[in-house]
Amino acid sequence: MKDSALCRFGVSMDKKLLTEFDQLVINKGYSNRSEAVRDLIREALILEDWKDPEQYVAGSILLFYDHGQKGLLEQLTAIQHHYHHEILATTHFHLDEHNCLELIIVKGKAGSLQTLSDQLVSMKGVKYGKFTVAPVSDLK
Repeated sequence: MKDSALCRFGVSMDKKLLTEFDQLVINKGYSNRSEAVRDLIREALILEDWKDPEQYVAGSILLFYDHGQKGLLEQLTAIQHHYHHEILATTHFHLDEHNCLELIIVKGKAGSLQTLSDQLVSMKGVKYGKFTVAPVSDLK
């Protein structure tokens, strides 16, 4: 949005919900409620944008997995090679003797990246996975 004029609006909510929100504002270190509301709105808009499978996005796929799971490393690598044109970088961390954390930086169409993430996260041995994105409308 190019127009930088501030607009004010009122919001009505349950007192208990407002108290909890105020605690969130404090915990996250926001200087005021407005900053927190703006971030929440931005996040909601991002989530809505990448529902469009054709929307270009940049983001990350976080995987936490047991590297001892038979065949898992080979399968993860094979899937990533299939999506090589959408993967910008990967970083691999050895957390202990059995567990690894991998961060995969991606760019491309939201639908394709969601499919990639789903394939990786659903593999046996992957204990946790998360796909996060930000819309990047001028990327192609």
